Amino acid sequence: MKYLHTMIRVKNVEESLKFFCEGLGLKETRRMENEKGRFTLIFMAAPNDEKAEIELTYNWDGDNLG
Repeated sequence: MKYLHTMIRVKNVEESLKFFCEGLGLKETRRMENEKGRFTLIFMAAPNDEKAEIELTYNWDGDNLG
């Protein structure tokens, strides 16, 4: 079995990036914006190991996360 990434749905991109970059020391490896689907995917990894990633998913229209 191979670990690829874990997806985390976020409500605020800026706050989430601050936490993962400044707080945990991760770096953004790539970003994909999908206008038709109205979402953004941000992939992050440790500076010396980009094999395992965290995927932040931001839905532009919001989500009912409870």
